[in-house]
Amino acid sequence: MSSEPPRFDLQGHSRHSDGQLAAREVVIAAAEAGVELFALSDHDTVDGVQEALDAAAGLPLRIVPAVEISAIDGDQGDLHILGYLIEHHDATLLARLRRYRSQRESRAAAMAEAIRELGFEIDTERLAARASEGKSVGRPHLAQAVVGHPANAERLEEEGRTDTSAFLEGYLIEGRPAFVPRRGPSVAESVAAIHDAGGVAVWAHPFWDLAEPPAVLATIDRFRAHGIDGVECFYATHTREQAELLADRCAELGLLSTGSADFHGPDHAHFFRFRAFSTFGREAVLGPIAG
Repeated sequence: MSSEPPRFDLQGHSRHSDGQLAAREVVIAAAEAGVELFALSDHDTVDGVQEALDAAAGLPLRIVPAVEISAIDGDQGDLHILGYLIEHHDATLLARLRRYRSQRESRAAAMAEAIRELGFEIDTERLAARASEGKSVGRPHLAQAVVGHPANAERLEEEGRTDTSAFLEGYLIEGRPAFVPRRGPSVAESVAAIHDAGGVAVWAHPFWDLAEPPAVLATIDRFRAHGIDGVECFYATHTREQAELLADRCAELGLLSTGSADFHGPDHAHFFRFRAFSTFGREAVLGPIAG
């Protein structure tokens, strides 16, 4: 990693989706970490965007209104599309996001039922509190509701799954007993939703979701046909080889090349620091996102 991390960080999450901090707290922490251009990009919601914009007033950083849409790709499954510079008050966008969240809520209910059928208790008060605040309930929150219930302590200790990540990996990922496949918008629909709201659409963290370079490159080519504007080439877990491969393909196709550390919170297992990624000496191409 280069000695001076990037001053932009174009993906981060708050309690409005799967982050650990309030939107305002995320923005303040980003500024304290030296971020100058930041995007709060909660999953399928823009509820924290105005709070982030307000929190940035007087701070030495600029907020890019953003969202991360969880899309379903026919070939590769669940992939994420980032939307930058969206009009976060757009009525059509808000209606679409509500529909996407409704699909997510139906899935969460089905997984909760599967968890109960496996003999676990669920802290329903914890989940109800999130729902009452209009916040989404996803797999991390279901895992927290199981791990945090005292009735499960002995069994989780025996299984070695006393933390949220371990329970997720044991029960709530594809192929595990409480996993339920997701329904949601296609990549083409997600890109259109972002464009209709005046935004720029970028495929998030390709090598987090797909392992093989040929599959990633073929997916970029397919997504370009759907109107994708860029790719998150520089990411917390991307190696130099992966980042350069992505940046080269974006340059060939005239696509933007963005980057992020994907901050989720100070206690997250993987994404707990801002600016924790590298461009490996390459120039990010942010286009209109840079302002």
